[in-house]
Amino acid sequence: MRILHTSDWHLGQHFFGQTRLEEHKAFIHWLLEKVQEQAVDVVIIAGDVFDTGTPPSYARELYHFFLAQLSQLKVQCVVLGGNHDSVAMLQESKAILACLNITVIPGLMTDLAAHLIPLKEVSGEHKAWLCGLPYLRPRELVTSQAGQTQQQKQAELLQAMQAQYQSIKALADAQPGDLPIIGTGHLTTLGASLSESVRDLYIGLLDAFPADAFPAFDYLALGHIHRSQRVGGSETMRYSGSPIPLSFDEAQQPKKVLLVDLESRQSIRVEELEVPQFRHLESLQATLSDLPQQLDKIAEKASFESPAWIEIRFQSDAYLTDLQPRIEALTAELPIEVLRIRRERTATNEGLASDQQQQLQELTTEDVFKRRLAIEVLDPDEQQAMITLHQQLVEQLLLGSDQG
Repeated sequence: MRILHTSDWHLGQHFFGQTRLEEHKAFIHWLLEKVQEQAVDVVIIAGDVFDTGTPPSYARELYHFFLAQLSQLKVQCVVLGGNHDSVAMLQESKAILACLNITVIPGLMTDLAAHLIPLKEVSGEHKAWLCGLPYLRPRELVTSQAGQTQQQKQAELLQAMQAQYQSIKALADAQPGDLPIIGTGHLTTLGASLSESVRDLYIGLLDAFPADAFPAFDYLALGHIHRSQRVGGSETMRYSGSPIPLSFDEAQQPKKVLLVDLESRQSIRVEELEVPQFRHLESLQATLSDLPQQLDKIAEKASFESPAWIEIRFQSDAYLTDLQPRIEALTAELPIEVLRIRRERTATNEGLASDQQQQLQELTTEDVFKRRLAIEVLDPDEQQAMITLHQQLVEQLLLGSDQG
């Protein structure tokens, strides 16, 4: 049996005011080609299908297009909810998708058996079990008690999460036969390498879940971290990572999906498939003197149909009021769009350099709102709800100003 493990698509993401629709379309079509070329039997999407709980209609359309195409190919698919996904939104099409050999697990179910899914080859032969756990919300697992310390809350949450994993694994172990058992998770594990676009919401009060707290799955398909990587050096405990870069610090990371071949519980092989770069992103560190040469090099990697998106990080103590028009003049005839300009003033302190804070005008209103929100003591869902509400209000204000 061959499984394709992917995660963190973030359909509907807006990147400094730019839509990622064309990149996501290109990825979906590339992925469907690979599913056929590689004779994939099952696709696992390990959370964060969408970027927000209220994705735009084109993101939902692309999601359903992909699933419909998989169904025509007779390929089984399991979709797990992530911390960016709305449980209610994923739930609304769950029943009809089940008729297409697609299992959607939006959140933690009351019946544990609903998380145990038989995985079958295209021929229909049962070859493995999937312990499909989505993003686990703290409120689904524990109830806050008055007087608890932070350490007590963390310990209780960790214990509750371990209990969920142990219970579903025990249920799989109790099934007849000796089929491989696959686990899933959408969370941060200790030692995972993060990126700027991964929100520090992990698992509520728990910073990261210890890798040795998972049961002994034959393969563990993880999501939430955008950098493709092994956990603790294990070949069979993996993050697939996001298929497109979701922040500038991911721009140079190779993006991948993972092919998992299951011969038996003792014979599992993982192959990495690198995802093509559908648009050139680059974080450019420059001075005004060397900027033209660097821009010319970037222009060679782009086209006017698909311009490069870049951020420029200037190293200068001088505040230049005409910086924006200078950059616009330099890029006017190039297939380049500058999405962010950052000034990195440096100051030496006992021989060490430290970056000063960004100027307020370099931040978007959403950046400012998120930074202010981070100060509040809110659980992940409350934070996401506030961010979504802020986005809706801004859209309404912009719409009103356009109509006026």
